[in-house]
Amino acid sequence: MNRFALISVLLLSSIVFFTSCDKKETKKVEKIEEPEEVVEVFESQIIEGLNLNNYPIVDGSTSTYPLNILIACELLGIEYQWMKGDGQWIVMPNLDERSFVKFKNQIKSSQTHQSFINLIDSKADLILSARKMSPDEKSYADDTDVNLIETPIALDAFIFIVNPDNPVESLTIEQIQDIYTGKITNWEEVGGNEVEINPYVRNANSGSQELMESLVMKDLDVMKIPSSPERTFIITSSMIAAIDIVISDVNSICYTIYYYREQVLREYATKTKSIAIEGIYPDKESISNNSYPLVAEVYAVIRSDLDKSSMAYRLYEFLQTEKGKQIIGKSGYVPY
Repeated sequence: MNRFALISVLLLSSIVFFTSCDKKETKKVEKIEEPEEVVEVFESQIIEGLNLNNYPIVDGSTSTYPLNILIACELLGIEYQWMKGDGQWIVMPNLDERSFVKFKNQIKSSQTHQSFINLIDSKADLILSARKMSPDEKSYADDTDVNLIETPIALDAFIFIVNPDNPVESLTIEQIQDIYTGKITNWEEVGGNEVEINPYVRNANSGSQELMESLVMKDLDVMKIPSSPERTFIITSSMIAAIDIVISDVNSICYTIYYYREQVLREYATKTKSIAIEGIYPDKESISNNSYPLVAEVYAVIRSDLDKSSMAYRLYEFLQTEKGKQIIGKSGYVPY
């Protein structure tokens, strides 16, 4: 073999050797890669094309959270059950850990005010709210050139609660106004014991506080300063705090949402007493026939610029159908 031929053979052998090594390295890398675990899709049989992966981000009020979860479970064919946790009853989907994380990323409860802000900021596609926008939220939406569409989908009620040992059974709206403006300061003035009334309010922009101002107080200002050092006038920071205060303070009065007290805090219902308003006690019948004076609407809210071909808009439309109303009824709400 001449020198040229020998060099050619050695070069060819080197190419074959290194190519073989490259192939072995590639195979070795492929072997250590593991396939990504797949989250179950949960394809809807009700809204075509809807599944867990493309389910819109739906935020909302504390009181509407069970409704939010139940709607998603019903639409996606996910089994669920009411479960008690930390004193509250919640709707719990039966999902594995990875699917549950995905579910929680889509179905949220940032409370009323923050959920409106999230919708305006495009951090939510749709919200379920126990009230309409507050003036502050409307101003923020205007400043960001956003318009919201608020559509009622269910009925609830704004209720006043007292301690079970309080003998008062009914109040008029005028009496409640007088209590919260400081004109009435003793339970004896409204048929109760001769003790001072301890009225409590919720924090500003909470769903309950906005309903208090729009349904009851209207143009009246809630008193800002207690009339005496002994009187209690405390802002409660959460819905459950309002219940706890009334349980612990026999002379208290506060307010909440009917659905939240009866459905979510059902075991607390016997530890507080709901007051009749103008002689009408809040229950499903008086709410559905609107005889209770403080019926409140529950809203599905979207941005006006929401793409009408999006799953969020299709869900918004579905909630207004007869089938949608049936699902809303399963949650314990009175469908609109």
